Amino acid sequence: MVKPHSFASLTGVVPLMFVALWSTGFIGAKYALPYIEPFNLLLVRMLITLVVFGALMVVFRAAWPSRLQIQHQLVVGSLIHAAYLGGVFAAIKLQMPAGVAALLVGLQPLLTALIAWLALGERLHLRQWLGLLLGLAGVSMVLLQGQDIDSFTIHSSALIAVVVALVGISVGTFYQKRFGSGVDLISASFFQYLATAFWMALLSFLFEDQSIQWHPQLIGALLWLVFGLSVSAILLLMYMIREGEAAKVASYFYLVPPLTALEAWWLFDETFGIGAMIGLLLTVIGVFMVLKLPRNQRVSATVAIE
Repeated sequence: MVKPHSFASLTGVVPLMFVALWSTGFIGAKYALPYIEPFNLLLVRMLITLVVFGALMVVFRAAWPSRLQIQHQLVVGSLIHAAYLGGVFAAIKLQMPAGVAALLVGLQPLLTALIAWLALGERLHLRQWLGLLLGLAGVSMVLLQGQDIDSFTIHSSALIAVVVALVGISVGTFYQKRFGSGVDLISASFFQYLATAFWMALLSFLFEDQSIQWHPQLIGALLWLVFGLSVSAILLLMYMIREGEAAKVASYFYLVPPLTALEAWWLFDETFGIGAMIGLLLTVIGVFMVLKLPRNQRVSATVAIE
């Protein structure tokens, strides 16, 4: 017989499992991209994911959204998945270290707080302002200490790509909050991934030659990105929503950049120098300060599913 406290323990562990899975998306991209172009990789990944989610819709008898809800989810997918994933994968393809890419897009809660203040007039507390400044200072240190990171130079195209990713997820967060509620999560994900597949197909055919080297490393990375992240991560998110734990994801979000940096160090020898490590720590603390407010004062933050 399973004791009641066992479920409580599982519920507490699930957000950590989710964030741990999410952090590996950067690593999966690094493994796959030597053998395929970024937009083509995402196109193949999205097509496989659509088949899986189509099956999940049938198995779980997911409610079909209305036409207006479908339109909103297509926009959300274009922002939170297409812009975010496309930008991250392009940046890594352009030789931005996985740890740095994770750090920069990890600024999403800070940018969300700033947008909320500028666009919605939401009040920022002193602790949040200090967190914003600390986070920006930390990122500046990492970028200025680029020589301390093996094989990393500040490539303007890579920075533009990662900024597109950061803005996409931040704007998509507000759009989802405003227009995307009340939709079955599986159905919503299906249409979000459908929009992503469209944009990746367009970008791939416009800017890439669709060449693929079917190396075992690419196949393994692709299977992990689909089933480890696009499927498993979203099922964990469904569990958290059902158990009322989804809000904790934002609290754990600050763990992603150092976790990705640790994974990249272990797997790819992406060595951070002292200045970059201090900058990473400052950024993590800054994001933590923005997120760790009393529940009734916390700024919303959404984590994109890789």
